[in-house]
Amino acid sequence: MQIELQALGDSPWAEWLSCREPQLYHYYEPEPGLFIAESPNVIARALQAGYEPVSLLIDRKELGAQTEALIAQCGSIPVYLAENAVLNSIRGMNLTRGVLCAMRRKPLLFSHTVLQSMRRLALLENVMNPTNLGAVFRSAAALGIDAVLLTAGCTDPLYRRAARVSMGTVFQVPWYILPDAPEAAGTLQDLRKDGWQSAAMALRNDSVSIDAPQLRAAEKLVIVLGTEGEGLAPETIAACDYTVRIPMSHGVDSLNVAAASAVAFWALRASAAPEP
Repeated sequence: MQIELQALGDSPWAEWLSCREPQLYHYYEPEPGLFIAESPNVIARALQAGYEPVSLLIDRKELGAQTEALIAQCGSIPVYLAENAVLNSIRGMNLTRGVLCAMRRKPLLFSHTVLQSMRRLALLENVMNPTNLGAVFRSAAALGIDAVLLTAGCTDPLYRRAARVSMGTVFQVPWYILPDAPEAAGTLQDLRKDGWQSAAMALRNDSVSIDAPQLRAAEKLVIVLGTEGEGLAPETIAACDYTVRIPMSHGVDSLNVAAASAVAFWALRASAAPEP
């Protein structure tokens, strides 16, 4: 059902776009809430991952074969069409991709059993910038990370900017939010019991180079990255098997967490399994 909008107030989108994203997270509390996916590619990947669409909001000039195919995939949900000026009429709102979809969240419950067949994990501690988080997920998808674990202090991977920067890979790479306690250090200790080794990306005098052969040879490895600026907590570093440094030039001591993740995921990728 396509509905022409002269004002966002004629639709539920006025409320959804006025909400802060944490409010959308709790929109149906105690049930999982809403998130807003932006751009046809991101929405398509969310649909492929099994997320339920609630409503579409589309800039009229974006109508075409791609958006019509997307509408068809969404079933009988309301589809609101509006001019760009209407879409951007909410203060602070700047729609850059012309297509939005309100979608229901799914419960994502962490269990060690889901990791049994995996070889490379990323664990993010309190990475709060959604642009950085989205870029980490894009690198994770491209460079062989099987799943991403996030402490409760991380930004939400389904926040609109994070999902958009990730190019929708937040819907392709499995991810789990760790319980508030014991967070990173306790999780790493538990993973060690299941045969996982861990590498903390940190600036320490006792660090090993990222090209150390024992890192690449690890059968199961967790790559641990910390928040912007402060990096990893001391207790998280202490819980890891290795502290790893990326060699630098020209007096540069560190990389942004998004850039560091791409280097680390590539350098520490799993070796090819031996042929039978």
